[in-house]
Amino acid sequence: MTERILKFLRRRSEDGPCLVIDLEVVRDNYLAFAKTLPDTRVFYAVKANPAPEILKLLVELGSSFDAASIPEIEMVLAAGATPDRISYGNTIKKERDIARAYTLGVRLFAFDCEAEADKIARAAPGVKVFCRILCDGNGAEWPLSRKFGCAPEMAPRVLEHAHRLGLVAYGLSFHVGSQQNNVKAWDKALKSAAAVFKDLAERGINLSMVNLGGGFPARYLKDVPPVKVYGNAIFRALRKHFGNRIPETIIEPGRGLVGDAGMIEAEVVLISKKSDTDEMRWVYLDIGKFGGLAETMDEAIRYPIRTKKDQDELAPCVIAGPTCDSVDVLYEKTPYLLPVSLAIGDKVLIEATGAYTTTYSAVAFNGFPPLKSYVI
Repeated sequence: MTERILKFLRRRSEDGPCLVIDLEVVRDNYLAFAKTLPDTRVFYAVKANPAPEILKLLVELGSSFDAASIPEIEMVLAAGATPDRISYGNTIKKERDIARAYTLGVRLFAFDCEAEADKIARAAPGVKVFCRILCDGNGAEWPLSRKFGCAPEMAPRVLEHAHRLGLVAYGLSFHVGSQQNNVKAWDKALKSAAAVFKDLAERGINLSMVNLGGGFPARYLKDVPPVKVYGNAIFRALRKHFGNRIPETIIEPGRGLVGDAGMIEAEVVLISKKSDTDEMRWVYLDIGKFGGLAETMDEAIRYPIRTKKDQDELAPCVIAGPTCDSVDVLYEKTPYLLPVSLAIGDKVLIEATGAYTTTYSAVAFNGFPPLKSYVI
């Protein structure tokens, strides 16, 4: 929460939930990453929040960008970035989209299997490619599945296949899971990466780069280590597994760059109980899973929620969204403490919502408009 955001909200008169992003926080977060890992290029994960103002600021600060689609590539180019600062980081791409990215000047592509390498070789001949490998993601609050990446022992064959197709076998990538609280999570993945580097070197193919992915956390209800602690742990792991021949490195922060730069203002629509004997209140907000809070799925991300009555007596409650869908419940397995005096019409502030909210917001589910966003 920043005073600039609070000042903006005091002047706001529109109805409905909204997200407010403070660019000063984004700037500070980017500079912290750049200072902590000075030899590592920052590729902002555009999917976290593609607001044009955020992209323009990061272009000015010297960031590069991890894009998941052609529209994201085009947004980054429109913000002023040059194609050499863009990585097409999605391992699942239509061949015509690969060709379009190549036409736009992008020369760095992710893949994780021979079939994707075949598409890239046909549509974007001679480009640099990096192979994503699987890692377990233990310690992450939003773990990633096996949807992306191949087993580390498969990676040498996949990269050698790309090399034979005339692509530049540039390196490896992995992702230790989003909102990763374990600063040592990169160690195991880097051990696997070093083994792949060695295997390919014995085949006469020298890799150059390791993409360390994202995972850097925003601060929600729990304290998280500062970026510097992550940077030191990652450097130690690099030195441990690669010795003095440390490869080029890039990182792809999304949540860690913009998460704590944003705050959502919402309104209490209803407070009720399910029976006369039920002591548990249900608090319904005008925003829910379909309005941008999809990461409350399985209660994985527990956002800090503030009200003007937080000094009053607190009691547990279930928090739900406004739609006619039974899955639109934010916190029930672990009830949330909110003021007993909370009333219909009161405003609530949902902190650290700068990442993965507007991009998860439905266009018109149940007729509700998408989440409004303001950047200050």
